[in-house]
Amino acid sequence: MSKKVATREAYGKALARIGSNNKKIVVLDADLSKSTKTAEFKEKCTDRFINMGIAEGNMMSVAAGLATCGKIAFASTFAIFAAGRAFEQIRNSICYTKLNVKICATHAGITVGEDGASHQSVEDLSLMRSIPNMTVISPSDAVETEAAIEAIAEYQGPCYVRLGRAPVNVINDVPDYKFQIGKGVVLREGTDAAIVATGIMVDAALEAHDILKDQGINVKVINIHTVKPIDKELIISAAKETGIIVTAEEHSIIGGLGSAVCEVTGEEYPVPVLRVGIKDVFGESGKPDELLKAYNLTAQDIAMQVKKGINLKSNQLLFK
Repeated sequence: MSKKVATREAYGKALARIGSNNKKIVVLDADLSKSTKTAEFKEKCTDRFINMGIAEGNMMSVAAGLATCGKIAFASTFAIFAAGRAFEQIRNSICYTKLNVKICATHAGITVGEDGASHQSVEDLSLMRSIPNMTVISPSDAVETEAAIEAIAEYQGPCYVRLGRAPVNVINDVPDYKFQIGKGVVLREGTDAAIVATGIMVDAALEAHDILKDQGINVKVINIHTVKPIDKELIISAAKETGIIVTAEEHSIIGGLGSAVCEVTGEEYPVPVLRVGIKDVFGESGKPDELLKAYNLTAQDIAMQVKKGINLKSNQLLFK
């Protein structure tokens, strides 16, 4: 964790590298290439880069058309515009027809910071997860982002990748790291509870693990980088092993990771699920770290929910 890199930066580098070798890749951007970092691809592959202007819906439709011609279309803009403004085109032109379009949306979540509520997409996972045929990925750091971009370039079908503006700790820079679409990763073992996290909250979950360990509480930490299709087998296993799950996401608790985990446990192995996320409110302008504290998205907040869950589990056992 010695360095910090924004996931959008890693996306730009990975796309330029992969695109230089794969001539089927074309990149579209909605006049934000410097911010989304697709400008790096443009520098290397100018003839396969299209600036669509501030016309996100049109960009998605053109990406769909290019995909029908055998191209691997990457379309980028801010998450609020990709998932929100272009929802209908994504639904009808890309997912309904199951075309090979990769929507890589940057500036997601409240860590967009000073841009405020209008640009802080805290609903995008919910929107994209609700569309049939869509694969939804939320990488935790730069290493995972690069691996995810490589994976979706090879994957046939629509994908949504959620990327951030703010630099985050690199946590997956390990020799045995492996990324596989639809498969969660156990980062820490434990039996007292399970923390299931996605995106930048994976780092906070690891910190919460260490806080709790100092207090004699051993928790399992799971990185769910693919929110859809979610790793049901791993979640059910964690529920059986620990009896309590705490989810953590930089997203609304409605429709995102927390909801997805509740759907799995509710149908397969009911256990208490406590959700750390944005509580059905809009964001506000501020520095990223300050906003994470204000919206209770810190390691300390996760640790507190774990202890609350363990007490809840103890009370349930007491009254059985």
